[in-house]
Amino acid sequence: MVAGELLQEHARPGSADCEKAEADKTDTQYQELTNGAIHVTVLDTKQADTELPPDEQEAMLPSEGSEALETRLYCRRFAVLTIFSLYSLVNAFQWIQYSIISNIFMHYYSVSSVMIDWLSVVYMVAYVPLIFPATWLLDKKGLRVTALLGAGLNCLGAWLKCASVGPHLFWVTMVAQIVCSVAQVFILGLPSRIASVWFGPKEVSTACATAVLGNQLGVAIGFLLPPVLVPNTPEDKELMGHNIGIMFYGTAAVSTLLFILTVIVIQDRPPLPPSQAQAILPTGPAEDYSYKKSIIRLFRNKPFILLLLSYGIMTGSFYSVSTLLNQMIIAHYPGEELNAGRIGLTLVVAGMVGSILCGLWLDHTKTYKMTTLIVYILSFIGMLVFTFTLDLEALLVVFFTAGVLGFFMTGYLPIGFEFGVEITYPESEGTSSGLLNAFAQVFGIVFTFIQGKLTSDYNPQAGNIFICAWIFLGIILTALIKSELKRHGANMGNSKGQAVRNIFFLRCNFNLLSSNVS
Repeated sequence: MVAGELLQEHARPGSADCEKAEADKTDTQYQELTNGAIHVTVLDTKQADTELPPDEQEAMLPSEGSEALETRLYCRRFAVLTIFSLYSLVNAFQWIQYSIISNIFMHYYSVSSVMIDWLSVVYMVAYVPLIFPATWLLDKKGLRVTALLGAGLNCLGAWLKCASVGPHLFWVTMVAQIVCSVAQVFILGLPSRIASVWFGPKEVSTACATAVLGNQLGVAIGFLLPPVLVPNTPEDKELMGHNIGIMFYGTAAVSTLLFILTVIVIQDRPPLPPSQAQAILPTGPAEDYSYKKSIIRLFRNKPFILLLLSYGIMTGSFYSVSTLLNQMIIAHYPGEELNAGRIGLTLVVAGMVGSILCGLWLDHTKTYKMTTLIVYILSFIGMLVFTFTLDLEALLVVFFTAGVLGFFMTGYLPIGFEFGVEITYPESEGTSSGLLNAFAQVFGIVFTFIQGKLTSDYNPQAGNIFICAWIFLGIILTALIKSELKRHGANMGNSKGQAVRNIFFLRCNFNLLSSNVS
């Protein structure tokens, strides 16, 4: 299905875009005859389809003179991006804060390692069924309502954790973590939407990478702070509970401040669109917009299906490795809880650098498939090196290999988001990103339990080899993706963008014609 055909769901009778199309195209599309008959001239959509370039080089062509719509960039976009990144950071911190000191929480609550793992896995489990109503809400109610829900639930979950400080209150902390996991559903799908509706075409990939960066920074701080704030004091449970309380109350205070800032700062979209790709789309869904049809169209998009699988494998692998990192390190280096957190920090900070560099590279070159494939291959190599050097009894080597692995594996996350938006344009960025995250959560759940079982029953190397095998499969799937940069074509006004606009006007006029006939 070509991009122009996808646009039909956004172009509805009575919309401003359709009215403009009627004024501009009446003489060339149809005319009313004296006897009341109507003559229709229909563009050949197959011909338009053949004009769409299949590769990324075509997307780099300059504008061919199509009329530009008014666009503008607002300084407020930086405030929106900053506030979102910060409350996404806190949500990610709350995800990883248990698993990085799992042995301490096991002792404090007197539960098994499986129960502590569930405090992390619940984030993945909650995401899968809730992503569809969450993306529907994003499409229907917009960015502001979705952001308020994410920040508000994140704040509520943080305060509930404060009530769970007590050796017999494990189920309170589980309920609090479930609330935070629901908040995550309204957070993870927003980076692409914020980047698309607030940032220009030359900065959209960097903006998306920065939004994802906030979540990664939260994971990094989650690796670093809990071992420092909650040292292992098995002989003094009361002191352990006091330290846990300090961590929980600090998180709740920050979450409250960020919720207030979200109410003040975040809006649905700027007064004028930031790019041509946004300018030719309606500012809201049409009255008869079908979320179900949008989902069906995405699942009929073969390149997107391949990206769903490959993105799910890579991101699911990252979730699994992050969740089980403490267990892997402690298995080879007993008593090194603090260094386990520092290794996790190294992994994520290196990934943050990779994310920003990849975003800048994509904004400059628009070579999405090539970049995705190269990063995937290097992630596979990094995972292999990490697997076979973990037991060398040299922590410095583990620090280095974890950094290399994180640079590529975590750096892949914003690339997948932006590639998905490009090959599914003009479908909603929130919907495509939500589906990518949903597949990541499914793979993350499966990988975490299987790798965890292999790690506990055999050794960490067995679990890591399992992950390596799946990443290799992801390389093959990525190589099969057909790169078709539809959003960039609309921004550049090249043959792809012109075809999108032609079919867009055709759909508008045909709908208006049908209304006149009826």
